Amino acid sequence: MLLPAYYQIKQTIKNWILNKEFQAGEKIPSENKLAENFNVSRLTVRQAISQLVQEGFLVSKRGEGTFVTRNQYLISSFGLEFTGFMDDLFYQISKSKTKSVKIDRISPPKSIREKLELANDQEEVVQIKRLRFLEDKPFAYTLNYLPLKIGGTIRKTDLLKKPLLQIIEEDLKLHFTEAFQTIEASFANSEVSEQLDIGSGSPILLVERIMYTQKRKPVEVVQSSYRGDLYKYIVRLKNFRRKRGSIWIHDSGQR
Repeated sequence: MLLPAYYQIKQTIKNWILNKEFQAGEKIPSENKLAENFNVSRLTVRQAISQLVQEGFLVSKRGEGTFVTRNQYLISSFGLEFTGFMDDLFYQISKSKTKSVKIDRISPPKSIREKLELANDQEEVVQIKRLRFLEDKPFAYTLNYLPLKIGGTIRKTDLLKKPLLQIIEEDLKLHFTEAFQTIEASFANSEVSEQLDIGSGSPILLVERIMYTQKRKPVEVVQSSYRGDLYKYIVRLKNFRRKRGSIWIHDSGQR
């Protein structure tokens, strides 16, 4: 199974809340009841509920149960939001659909060559261009750069059926152990604006991710342009107090 059971349960409960199947302040079914309904262990349900409590959608009251938040601003402002690196990937996989794929062998720009740590200046890479939709709207235009040894095995027909992440990990048996991600505000160039159906110069969120396997070997550079009106990135911070002041910790990175 591509998506972990706890994550699927988490998204299902969140959708119940957003669709008003459970009203603000309403008590949700017990862990035992949810485990029975989803046919999973109680621990799996507990992990899903714990994350929803951390994100603010649920409130746990000792001895009483778990209740839907009364924070209507949180619920009404919910759009396409990601709370961490893995949530980002899982959400995109579960909610978006690839409708356009183009695969080429190219001589990469210097920046890509350096990020993939290619030794040969003449070495080509595989560039994959994908347009992904959220329901009926284009929301992400993604460029993937992979070494020929890996990218040469990727087929367009496969990318239209399942995510590249799944192909690399399940079919090619390459397991990612680390990633370096940057997020910045930017503007759509002519290519991006045409693909995302927005005006040239429109605000976008540009996300670049370098994916590493064991021994910190880079095997993929991903550059995604997201429509500014559809993408929201949420980071929850926790303040840990120490003797010499306090430190803010990225909570989603601990999940």
